Amino acid sequence: DNLGRDMLARVIHGTRVSLPGAVGAMLTASLLGVVVGLVAGFFGGRLDLALMRFTEMNLTIPAILLAVAFAGLMDGRMIHLHPAALPWHWLDAELKRGMVSLFLIIGFVCWPGMVRVIRAQVLTLKEREFITASRALGASNRRLIFRHILPNLLPTVIVLAVMNTGNAILLEAGLGYLGIGVPAPAPTWGSMINDGQPYFITAPHIVIVPGLAIVLTVLAFNLLGQGLQEVLDPK
Repeated sequence: DNLGRDMLARVIHGTRVSLPGAVGAMLTASLLGVVVGLVAGFFGGRLDLALMRFTEMNLTIPAILLAVAFAGLMDGRMIHLHPAALPWHWLDAELKRGMVSLFLIIGFVCWPGMVRVIRAQVLTLKEREFITASRALGASNRRLIFRHILPNLLPTVIVLAVMNTGNAILLEAGLGYLGIGVPAPAPTWGSMINDGQPYFITAPHIVIVPGLAIVLTVLAFNLLGQGLQEVLDPK
């Protein structure tokens, strides 16, 4: 690149940031999406209304904009919660931007997309005959959720989680391109594109190589998600 560093080595090393972090973001988003969608669809009523309005409110905000806002807060500042009536701090935390904090942010941003799909699946499943029979035999709500509904949701959750991994990689690359991703000296694909942009005319490989890594990785996860959907969904 412009500093004489090996592009292939930096792209390969960038996978150590993008792939593990994307999996962490996927797990965070999947956990939140499954819990909220399952509770909203199973219990219904006002709880369903409140949870879905909150989810739709989050869906109206662009994911990249929300991630930028959260990442901008991770500037190393300290948070002190010290109620005047108590002699100790409830919380002392440093808001520091790193791989773990960044992909937790991405996970918290991506969860609303899963909620609507999970809720629709739960609404369909809870009207099935085996749920009615289990309820007639005296099964509790806890048993219905963990023994009957949740196992039937797993194929949908797995497919959505794999596809969300590709979206998490794209979001991380966008944050890295904007300069608010994982800080240097860790190489990330988005930051490598940003660093090579001034040299695109004379040395286009500085931008093309990490760009191809992003495209191929996201394409691979999307194809994997489609393949899993065909395998796990007999219909």
